[in-house]
Amino acid sequence: MKNILFSVLLFTATTAFAQNPPARLIVRGDDMGFSHSGNLALVEAYKNGIETSIEVILPSPWFPEAVELLKEIPTVDVGIHLALTSEWDLVKWRPLTSVPSLVNADGYFYPMVFPNKNYPGQDIAENKWKIEDIEREFRAQIEMALRHIPRVSHVSAHMGCASLSKEVAAMTKRLAQEYKIDLNPDDYAVQRLPMEGLRNTPAEKARSFVKALDNLQPGQTYLFVEHPGLDNAELRAIHHIGYENVAEDRQGVTDLLTDPKVKALIEKKGIRLIGYRDLGK
Repeated sequence: MKNILFSVLLFTATTAFAQNPPARLIVRGDDMGFSHSGNLALVEAYKNGIETSIEVILPSPWFPEAVELLKEIPTVDVGIHLALTSEWDLVKWRPLTSVPSLVNADGYFYPMVFPNKNYPGQDIAENKWKIEDIEREFRAQIEMALRHIPRVSHVSAHMGCASLSKEVAAMTKRLAQEYKIDLNPDDYAVQRLPMEGLRNTPAEKARSFVKALDNLQPGQTYLFVEHPGLDNAELRAIHHIGYENVAEDRQGVTDLLTDPKVKALIEKKGIRLIGYRDLGK
């Protein structure tokens, strides 16, 4: 009788789980390579936090360090953060290839993708960009990533650069398919998870993220995107007009992603943390 009762309870629990699979959440940390502080924070958010995927900017100045740090965390999911901009005022980077239509007079990427009142005329959209230049640069970034970080699973777009036009979006999709790194959240009905409320201070970020977690539904997959960093001298020197508190803001993100209470809440709610590479499973 006890064996029969146990079998019935096990069947009931298994059936309930099958009918109500857990919500799944990708926690993506962006912009690895733009600074030493950003690199360290991204690693910290994975090792001691809830981050599951790291996006790497290939033309960035701290990319070589990013490659070495990623070797220390071989289980983290990694994406290529395709980039066509160099947005910070005091640190700049250039393309990997010769793409005259995508750079300013000094040879740097423009700071913005789309028109911005703080940087008039200094965006890709307002200049005579050529899609063949974009494809050349994207190919170079993808191939460089595959050489140094062969486990990359997907591509994403820094500052939405792949949305420059429908043609650019289609070309980006084609390249991802060609290089077999086409894990696009849109193809798996992944929903973006925005914060619910204010996010100026670390405490506000935590409250807004916890509130957002309350909206997750069983059986659905969500994507939360943020930018970890450290509040130190290096990051306080990195900024652009309209975003001057980079160090303070990104330290707050690191604090959120490594908060033991947040991690415990995710476990309590039964939310499954996944990477892009788990989407097809």
